[in-house]
Amino acid sequence: MDLVDTHCHIQSIDNTDDSISKIWNKDPEISSESVIKDAVSAKVTKMICVGTDVDDSQVAVSFVADKEGCYASVGIHPHEAKRYIENIDAKEKFEKLLSHEKVVAIGECGLDYFYEHSDKKSQETLLRFQLDMAVKYSLPVIFHVREAYDDFWPIIADYPEIRGVVHSFTDNVQNVNKAVEHGFFIGVNGISTFTKEADQIDAYKAIPLSNLLLETDSPFLTPKPFRGTINQPKMVSVVADFLSDLRNEDRAELAKQTTKNAHTIFNI
Repeated sequence: MDLVDTHCHIQSIDNTDDSISKIWNKDPEISSESVIKDAVSAKVTKMICVGTDVDDSQVAVSFVADKEGCYASVGIHPHEAKRYIENIDAKEKFEKLLSHEKVVAIGECGLDYFYEHSDKKSQETLLRFQLDMAVKYSLPVIFHVREAYDDFWPIIADYPEIRGVVHSFTDNVQNVNKAVEHGFFIGVNGISTFTKEADQIDAYKAIPLSNLLLETDSPFLTPKPFRGTINQPKMVSVVADFLSDLRNEDRAELAKQTTKNAHTIFNI
């Protein structure tokens, strides 16, 4: 059964100008062609390449243009918020990217209070800008939320029409339920295979299958038993195996439904 990696950063493999590319380049055997080929061999036939700032989003859009099964999401990560709140030119460039035929979402964007590389006000301002764009262009949103749900949900309440996915979910059952109440999907990656947090494990069990998405966040968050290697989209299959065991669900049914969910939210 085909799988979808709903969140990866493989657009950086061939780009020598960003920090993520330095991770990919630690393995000289890795190329964009090999990563996509290995993914397809593992039945991961579609991948969402997610931007983290305006330049990276442009790279993602260019990367997916001629690659079957690859799509782009255009976003400004909350870490980068303070660089963009007053940058009108960058915001205009951001908006122009949204009309590309293979752009299927906005994000990753959101709030990150764990690191708080940008102040909270700047993060909220950039999140609202991207939510406004999502409404204007009728696109779903890929959310990055870390230790910030108390502020996140009131913002979302101002945008009842927003569709989206809470990416790399590492919180509790309460916030699973709130996400489901909003009709959001919930992205689960390799963290689920190695976390020791009981609240997180309970949350992964509690996500309704109808709201579950699979992802890697590659090259980060490699699942067990492959820790220490560079994560790739092919490892979505490892996450699927783990979750089917954890949740006591048929693996084929989990694959079928999560792929259907990805097709639904991203219209791919």
